[in-house]
Amino acid sequence: MVKVGKGTIVDATIIGAPSSTKNADKARDPEMHQTKKGQQWYFGMKLHIGVDSKTGLTHSAVVTAANVHDKHPLPDLLHGDEQRVYGDSACTATARIRASAS
Repeated sequence: MVKVGKGTIVDATIIGAPSSTKNADKARDPEMHQTKKGQQWYFGMKLHIGVDSKTGLTHSAVVTAANVHDKHPLPDLLHGDEQRVYGDSACTATARIRASAS
């Protein structure tokens, strides 16, 4: 049994997919969307993960369309006993707001 610690690292990565409509249905996959990161556009899905900050073990994962903001799946990435949340500005700002409201 692995005990989850008091800190969680959250991050997301884009999983690219062909945006082509050259398939049998002549349509894009309705579950995938486009997003812009920096100056580059991507089409596909996004994988959001929660990792224990002490052990490095992944304890949660959520898959969304690429255009979903990182703050939306944040509650599903936390186990609830965190004293600290580490992530980029979107996730850490949301966590601070929720912590101060508690």
